[in-house]
Amino acid sequence: MICHLVSRSDWAAGADGYRPASLRDEGFIHFSAPELVLETANLYYRGRADLLLVVVDPQSLTAPLRWEPAAGPADRGGALFPHLYGPIDAAAVRAVAPLPCAPDGSFTAMPTF
Repeated sequence: MICHLVSRSDWAAGADGYRPASLRDEGFIHFSAPELVLETANLYYRGRADLLLVVVDPQSLTAPLRWEPAAGPADRGGALFPHLYGPIDAAAVRAVAPLPCAPDGSFTAMPTF
């Protein structure tokens, strides 16, 4: 499984096919491996109380998926991240759950499904 972080409002707005700004601006959708989600959330979304964690089955995607170095200011220790070069297929989504932050704004626990 791979994971995508998104605001509740952006996810709701994409009910007819979720296409985040990164797909338009960078050509792909950012994902993380499950073990890197909390690090990603703390690096880019600290303090956001409106995040959802979208869990996707990569085998069910129809757009190309490539594991590439981090796209952003932090090199993340050379870790590779899944980048989806097209929209997320609704049939590939396995779970959507809130990713709550702690009172200090940090993300410390993954949701249970």
